[in-house]
Amino acid sequence: MRKGLLTIAAVGLLTTGSMTACSGDSGDDQASSAKTPKIGVILPDSKSSARWESADRRFLEEAFKAAGVQYDIQNAQNDKTAFQTIADQMITSGVTALMIVNLDSGTGKAVLDKAKSQGVATIDYDRLTLGGSAQYYVSFDNETVGKLQGEGLAKCLTDQGAKNPVVAYLNGSPTDNNATLFKNGYDSVLKPKFDAKEYVKGPEDAVPAWDNAQATTIFEQQLTKANGKIDGVLAANDGLGNAAISVLKKNKLNGKVPVTGQDASTEGLQNILTGDQCMTVYKAVREEAKAASDLAIALAKGEKKDTGQTVKDPEGNRDVPSVLLTPKAIYKENVKDVIADGYVTKEEVCAGAYAKLCADAGIS
Repeated sequence: MRKGLLTIAAVGLLTTGSMTACSGDSGDDQASSAKTPKIGVILPDSKSSARWESADRRFLEEAFKAAGVQYDIQNAQNDKTAFQTIADQMITSGVTALMIVNLDSGTGKAVLDKAKSQGVATIDYDRLTLGGSAQYYVSFDNETVGKLQGEGLAKCLTDQGAKNPVVAYLNGSPTDNNATLFKNGYDSVLKPKFDAKEYVKGPEDAVPAWDNAQATTIFEQQLTKANGKIDGVLAANDGLGNAAISVLKKNKLNGKVPVTGQDASTEGLQNILTGDQCMTVYKAVREEAKAASDLAIALAKGEKKDTGQTVKDPEGNRDVPSVLLTPKAIYKENVKDVIADGYVTKEEVCAGAYAKLCADAGIS
């Protein structure tokens, strides 16, 4: 298992140096010139994953402040109308670069196209907008994320000595291209096992908007449909995984049924320490935010960078210059790596009843 910190795969990406422009915090607009760099960021919500507010906002702010540029970071809270309104306000306020995490490709495309028509540079952050016009795409290798999940579930089932296990899927939002990529990744591991009759394909559902409450209801229905016979759960992120775990707890099956996750959230890491969750996938958001902010700052200055790689947009039939970072599988024995990287703190993960579990896992 890889123990090192994550690195940017696109070796061609050049770091943008700090600037002398006015620094500003969220909402601050003291630009005296239309050429003064100002970067707008639209995050998707705060319910589907804790990362957007606890990690992405924090690390993007750090990067923008370090570069001395003005910025405005807002959250659309899964509201398409709000998403478009925020974008319009940012464009009107004079942002020179706009970074978005789309709610769906249709809404994202409309925002990107309008920004382009107004001469505003654009970046797809974390999620590719299919058919869109972003100048760059910054994310993780999302098929690899899914592959790590599939391999993780297989490892945990093997460790438990499971025979012909029934595996259920809780896929991500059908409007999120990343969810498709994750599924491609874990299918590449698990489908051959289904085809070989080593595993049995159980219920499979996509969870609209990555909604954890809906995921709970969906998994309750899956467990009922399977007559209580589910031996493993491929949950696409920690929130969906925790939803499945809550149902398993009600049925006294938690810890007996391996559950995957993604995002290395505090809750997900705690579930791993208790044995209720098999694994998660850690994505070093600090590196993602740094790569995206470097590109945004360069674009805001009218510069272009060579990322050294591209991602194919099948709907737009174009190759999008991209930066893809490397994800990492996290099990109980290397939960400490996430804390050591500064993504979450020991105080958050090891509070209260988790203190002894942390000590047992070598977290000091």
